[in-house]
Amino acid sequence: MKNTNQYPVAKKIAKELTIHNDTRIDNYYWLNDKENLEVIEYLNAENAFTKSVLKHTEEFQKTLFEEMKGRIKEDDTSVPYKLNGYWYLTKYETGKDYPIYVRKRDTLDAEEELLFDCNGMAKEHSYFNLGGISISPDNKLAAFSTDTVSRRQYTIQVKNLITGEIYSDKIVNTTGSATWANDNKTLFYAMKDEVTLRSHKIYKHKLNAANDSDEVVFHEKDETFNTFIYKTKSKKYLVIGSSSTLSSEYRFLNADTPDGDFKIFQKRTKDLEYNIAHYNESFYIISNIDNATNFKISTCNETNTGKAFWKDVIPHRKSVLIEDIEIFKDYLIVNERENGLNNIRIISWDKKEDYYLPFNSETYTTYIGNNPDFDSDLLRYGYNALDTPGSVIDYNLKTKQSEVKKEQEILGGAFKKENYESKRIWATASDGVKIPISLVYRKGVKLDGSNPVLQYAYGSYGSTIDPSFSSVRLSLLDRGFIYAISHIRGGEYLGREWYEDGKLLNKRNTFTDFIDCSRCLIKKKYTSNKHLYAYGGSAGGLLMGSIINMNPELYNGILAAVPFVDVVTTMLDDSIPLTTGEYDEWGNPNHPEYYSYMKSYSPYDNVEAKNYPNMLVTTGLHDSQVQYWEPAKWVAKLRELKTDSNKLLFHIDMDSGHGGASGRFESLKELALEYAFLLDLEGICG
Repeated sequence: MKNTNQYPVAKKIAKELTIHNDTRIDNYYWLNDKENLEVIEYLNAENAFTKSVLKHTEEFQKTLFEEMKGRIKEDDTSVPYKLNGYWYLTKYETGKDYPIYVRKRDTLDAEEELLFDCNGMAKEHSYFNLGGISISPDNKLAAFSTDTVSRRQYTIQVKNLITGEIYSDKIVNTTGSATWANDNKTLFYAMKDEVTLRSHKIYKHKLNAANDSDEVVFHEKDETFNTFIYKTKSKKYLVIGSSSTLSSEYRFLNADTPDGDFKIFQKRTKDLEYNIAHYNESFYIISNIDNATNFKISTCNETNTGKAFWKDVIPHRKSVLIEDIEIFKDYLIVNERENGLNNIRIISWDKKEDYYLPFNSETYTTYIGNNPDFDSDLLRYGYNALDTPGSVIDYNLKTKQSEVKKEQEILGGAFKKENYESKRIWATASDGVKIPISLVYRKGVKLDGSNPVLQYAYGSYGSTIDPSFSSVRLSLLDRGFIYAISHIRGGEYLGREWYEDGKLLNKRNTFTDFIDCSRCLIKKKYTSNKHLYAYGGSAGGLLMGSIINMNPELYNGILAAVPFVDVVTTMLDDSIPLTTGEYDEWGNPNHPEYYSYMKSYSPYDNVEAKNYPNMLVTTGLHDSQVQYWEPAKWVAKLRELKTDSNKLLFHIDMDSGHGGASGRFESLKELALEYAFLLDLEGICG
């Protein structure tokens, strides 16, 4: 490695990659080896360069960090929920980074029982995450999981909640979740493939037995599927699920007989997606059967579960996407989406009631909360908006009265909801389709093109980015930024077809939609290309890489977090975590049609000798979702070819993975770095 003009320059070692009679030359393939000391040296050099370039902002970063941290209540407690006779709470204490899990028996006035104090558990680790906690039916044991590397490979252990003893059972390389049978001694879990990290086997573990005696009860051999296990809310059945992007399959077994054989619910069928829930000797199914693009709800009895026996409960509606259901003893709750907006529908089993909870804004988010108690008359849901902090609300299904259990408290005294405004506008895409954009800003903004705008989007996997409140975002809004969420194709904001139109051979719609939203924001004078910034992470980082290859002149700056930018190489390597399960999202480049299309937009393959915006790229060395070498190679190639003098900075967290740093406040330091980068470009450092 040599140094030119102080920024790191990675050496070039040409590697030929040939398929379908097409050869790509990858000069930075060698960075794909974190055991190579020269690779680590290069990454450390990039970190040092970023630190030197932003050194003048270090005090400002500290100011931003303290400002963002100062809005968050440190000594905080979650809203309690009741499960099997106990109230469960999560607490945070002043000066501590990690949560404390406790419970109280019968009433909230009862003595507090400590379950887990993650602050003590995290002491010896630079990264720590407590995964799933699963309480045994008799309330005496807790299966819990931990990840201390940040590759989402969890170790499951069992704690005796009466004595405090942690048993010798130790199961490594799992997804982190565990499910108890009703006998309080049989535990089911999903194991990951050690190379690809695909969850591929369901095991049965007997308490205090040696791990090598654990029995494989299901092996998912199809490399495009992942498997998982859970127990129905009714507690009657254990359910093994297998899912790919476009298909699913379930097996079920009475939880009282864990040594029995699982029965297939409905055999997997190409393009048939379904989920199941259980109630009162019947199953309820959300599926896309019979061309129900936006899904419908059906039911069947416990004996005949194949699709031939499914009977409609809520039929398919072209304009309404069914996202989820929640089952209570007297009510069916349906989470729907229409015209991009969340709705909560309440239907009594006796069919005497069928209505929606009222919401009036166009930029709100609502969701069904944690409702583990099957016999409850209280529906817990959440609500927030771009300009409104979140609330947890209990709605009494019998009396129809609502009680706000908790409102997000914004400390510091400066925040007043009435100082902000949120709205939704619509951009016109190049093919005539209308693209919604949610906006939030301080009141009094003048549409003269001078405002800095941070435009965010994701646009993949059908994942919908709802317009939700963020207290840390206030550090941008209060300094004049407008925040925009572009609800581009590839998500499901406007229904399932919105997703279908932004995947596979339609993927370019995702990128052109974002660009057309950018042009709309400029045309309507919310901003100009001198003040427009774009932000995306993971698959949203792919979006960032594509838009700057297509229209770099529209943006003054780019934030690309853990970006998926070397699409072709990654999708051709089936040893990389997630690859095989993603063929239904991106296509399989082993087929010429998908290879050519993918290559046409892959950011790394399309870097050219031209001007690019200012850029800050971030990643984690242990990332299991998007490997660190993708952004490393991309940055190296951009450094080689770009013709401008704009900033190109690369920050690597050497201790974390895809989700960033652990600890409640540690992640704010990276956010402060990103915000300082943006604000510095705007000449705002105070």
